[in-house]
Amino acid sequence: MSVGETEDLPLFAASKKVYPQSVSGPFRRLKWALLVLCLAVYYLLPFLRWDRGPNLPNQAVLLDIANNRFYFFFIEIWPQEVYYFTGLLVMAAFILFLMNAVAGRIWCGYLCPQTVWTDLYLAVERFFEGDRRERMLRDSMAWSLDTLWRKAAKHITWVMIAWWTGGAWVLYFADAPTLVRELATFTAPMMAYVWIAILTFTTYALAGHMREQVCKFMCPWPRIQAALTDDEALNVTYRYDRGDPRVSVKHAARLRSEGKPAGDCIDCHQCVVVCPMGIDIRDGSQLDCIQCGLCIDACDNVMEKVGREPKLIAFDTEANVERRKAGLAPVYRPVRLRTLIYLGLIVLVGGAMLWQLATRATAGISVLHERAPLFVRLQDGSMRNAYTMRLLNKRPETRPFALSVSGPSGVTIEAVGVSATADLRPIVAVGPDSSREIRVLVTVPHDTPLEQSQTITFTASDLFAGEVVRTQDHFIAP
Repeated sequence: MSVGETEDLPLFAASKKVYPQSVSGPFRRLKWALLVLCLAVYYLLPFLRWDRGPNLPNQAVLLDIANNRFYFFFIEIWPQEVYYFTGLLVMAAFILFLMNAVAGRIWCGYLCPQTVWTDLYLAVERFFEGDRRERMLRDSMAWSLDTLWRKAAKHITWVMIAWWTGGAWVLYFADAPTLVRELATFTAPMMAYVWIAILTFTTYALAGHMREQVCKFMCPWPRIQAALTDDEALNVTYRYDRGDPRVSVKHAARLRSEGKPAGDCIDCHQCVVVCPMGIDIRDGSQLDCIQCGLCIDACDNVMEKVGREPKLIAFDTEANVERRKAGLAPVYRPVRLRTLIYLGLIVLVGGAMLWQLATRATAGISVLHERAPLFVRLQDGSMRNAYTMRLLNKRPETRPFALSVSGPSGVTIEAVGVSATADLRPIVAVGPDSSREIRVLVTVPHDTPLEQSQTITFTASDLFAGEVVRTQDHFIAP
């Protein structure tokens, strides 16, 4: 080939549209069950109620951005506790690693939102346009009235699903029944409509049109998964030691009668036409495979019809492929060092988060030293520093906190604008499920020796519940 001819070649090949054929079997039924479960949780969870008492929202799962709160059933997360989200992300990563170590990309094949919504969109497409052959034939022919109404109905249904997907998402950020009523009467905040529009477009585009392209080119997990897997992980595998050489049923019977080898694969391509990624699993492990197992269902159905053993395609390991080649029996090791490490890390992170939740305080205190001026010398020679204190009350009732300070001898504390005291300690009331910011003055007598900077401890004590919280800062002197 000349240089000129090489330059005329395209830089990349255009993708071919995939027309997955419907299939029945245990893996398909499992995918349907998980699809219904995932969609039910996503669409209905915002409407689930949870009684938290007075002055608190009763939506079970709510991301209350206006009040800086996240509610998940009995758990309430404050902005200061954002580390819980970090813990959840770390634990989710280890769970994903564990799933990969046990059975490859089963997350991609069964639980990934892209897979779930794509399956739903494919079901709608089959309902209006028929199965694989009908859709391919319809797309290859000139447009007709029948084709027009079927495609229009399909796209309208897709848009409605996408619209409700976006609508369900915004319900997690406000009281669901109230927001639904506001959306229906066009009185909802404009930002709600904006996000619904964005998510409607992305769902329609990703699940309806891009489909397998998202998994191949947009998602980073296939590349990460390929680096994390090992030879003992279960993956959808074509057992070529049994299937090859591939010949038709009649040809196989003739070859076997002649004492010649013939594989169980009859080259029917059913494993290819049912694949949502459009790949041929018989070509070996591939980055595009999402481990959904639909090719296993298709192959088992064919094997049953031709009277041969099932599981020509099955979840198997690379190590077992090599064992069979060597004439050894297969060995399955889901419990091994890698999986035990991942499981241990999941338990460790999850246990730490549960312990932190069980022992976390329902009150908080923080102080910030005022910098202008750093200190003030009073007329009697005593030294004073000013601080901005924030008290946090995570309970649904008002709580009185008595303030005290410890450090240099004779140190006292005063809360500006607060007159109530208990044992000479200023009492600050903090409203339910809120915080209060006050200015406090810390004074040290003139006869107390002071260093230029020394540590002092602020204490806030709940007069009713007895809970005590502390924090430290520095007292500054000349």
